[in-house]
This record gives sequence, C-alpha cells and structure tokens, in this order.
Amino acid sequence: MPAKLLKIQARTDYVDEVYRILLDAISEGSIAPGTRIVQEEIAEQLAVSRSPVLQAFRLLKKDGLVEDAPGRGLQVTPLDAERIGHLYELRGALDSLAARLAARKQVKLDKSLIANGRKLSKGSDIKAMIEADMAFHLAIYAASGNPLIVENARLHWMHLRRVMGAVHQVVGQRKTVWDEHAAIADAIARGDEELAAKLSLQHADFARENLVRHMSEAVIPVE
Repeated sequence: MPAKLLKIQARTDYVDEVYRILLDAISEGSIAPGTRIVQEEIAEQLAVSRSPVLQAFRLLKKDGLVEDAPGRGLQVTPLDAERIGHLYELRGALDSLAARLAARKQVKLDKSLIANGRKLSKGSDIKAMIEADMAFHLAIYAASGNPLIVENARLHWMHLRRVMGAVHQVVGQRKTVWDEHAAIADAIARGDEELAAKLSLQHADFARENLVRHMSEAVIPVE
C-alpha cells in the first residue's frame, strides 16, 4: 500500500483512531481510489492488532468508502462520476441556501478562515487545504442558523473530501477558490441574499466542472 501511516501510541481501544487515520488517508487521496487494502499490512504499519483494523474496515464499508475487491479482500471505493455529480448538485443547493440565510443576518465570517486558506493553498499539505476549505463552508452552514443544513452537509462532505483529495493529488487546488470564498463572505456580510446564494451555487458548479474536466482527461481514475 503506497500511503505511509503513522504508528498509534499504545492504549486499550484503537478502533476510532484507526478509523480516523484511514478516513483521512482515503479522503486526502494518499490511499487512492481502487487501492486494495490489506488488514495485516494496516495493522503492521499502525502497530496495532488486526481486530481494531477489522472494525475500522467495517465502519468504512458502512460509509461507502471501501468495498469488496474483485476476488477477495477490500479496496477503496472507486470514484463514480455520476454519484459525484449528484453530490455536487446537492452541495450547491445546500451552500446556496446556507449563504442566503447567513446573508439575511449579515453574518461577518472570521477573516482568518480566508487568510489561512490562502496561505495553505500555496503549500503542499493537501489535508490542511481540504480542512481549510471545509472550515469555510461549515462556518457558513453554522451561520445560517439552520441545524438541519449542518447535519445534512456533514454527511456528504465525507465523500466530497475524497473527491477534493483526488483532485488535489493530481492537479492541485483551483487558483480562484479563495477569491470565490472571499466574494461569498463579502456578499453575506453586506446582507445581499441573492448575490450570496448565486455566488455559492456558481462556486459549487465551478468545482464540479473542474472535476468533470479532469475526469474526462483521465487524470483522475473513476469507475
């Protein structure tokens, strides 16, 4: 397996930590879609027994992040272009609604979200870039005041993270991402509901179009 995983410090229950480490590795793309994952190899890399790895595999399979591999064993679930398109449609709708509701209250988002994101976008830490992107959008969801938006968005961002990770691994982050974020934040702060909603929907559409383009160029492997 290509990803190098850090050993876990000794303790009694490792399942949650093994799950988190594998989730991060799958999400950021260091364990690529379609990669076969072997229980014994993971256990050896993390310096844990096979039992917590098996339990973590079961959780990842339930989340749809791993699946049965051809023949035997498990593999990271390949990216499915149609499903990804559906995810981005849903994200666009949620983002647009959240931005509109946040603009209605003229919420001033923390400026450090954008400053930190711009800084990280110039580096090579894919996990940090994805987390900064997520933090910005989660801040808008929270600012909307609608807890159901937050609840639903968190379910889908698990899968959006791995799509973003696959993109960042091969082509990097779009240069305009944080300019788009800044424009959305400004529209929200000014209370311009229509513009905030429009920019948020466009932002999701640009992300989807960027992904589809790279898929069509066979840069990112999909089913």
